[in-house]
Amino acid sequence: MDTEKGLPTLPKSLKVWLVATLVLLVALLLINQPLKTGAAHQGIVSYQLAGNAEQALAIVQNWGAEGLQRAKLSLWLDFLFIPVYCLTLILLTRHCTLDRPGVRERTAARWIRTLFVAAGLADVAENVLLLNNLEAPTDAISLAAAISALAKFTALTLGIAGLVIVRAARRHPLAPG
Repeated sequence: MDTEKGLPTLPKSLKVWLVATLVLLVALLLINQPLKTGAAHQGIVSYQLAGNAEQALAIVQNWGAEGLQRAKLSLWLDFLFIPVYCLTLILLTRHCTLDRPGVRERTAARWIRTLFVAAGLADVAENVLLLNNLEAPTDAISLAAAISALAKFTALTLGIAGLVIVRAARRHPLAPG
């Protein structure tokens, strides 16, 4: 069951959640591809980060009716993606800290899991705001959506960085391999 480095092999449930995350991520990337236009170089991400009504409206108008439908599909599919990626990252955190019984590592793991949950909550808020901003964008909703997107990306980045740091904190596992 243990690998040479002492970290147990991935449990079946984590493998299933990793595959589900990857499948949904690929689906979102495929849906997003046609949304990459001159006004939205990064597709839906450009729309997420449009901090005012003028930018958001330019993106939505550039997408046209078909693009608007794709954007809605992307946002609704993201509601399914959010709990899947959150649970996957939480399970991955648990797995990566199995052989890290120290108080600092357990505390760091709690903070990492909290960051992943915060990212998911920010993502939900962002999607609700973006869906409400598609028809007639406003500065307030555009700004709130951009702040939510930045909070999500920041929490995910810090959580993943924390996981890497906790994992690399000791070169050898505490449990004998």
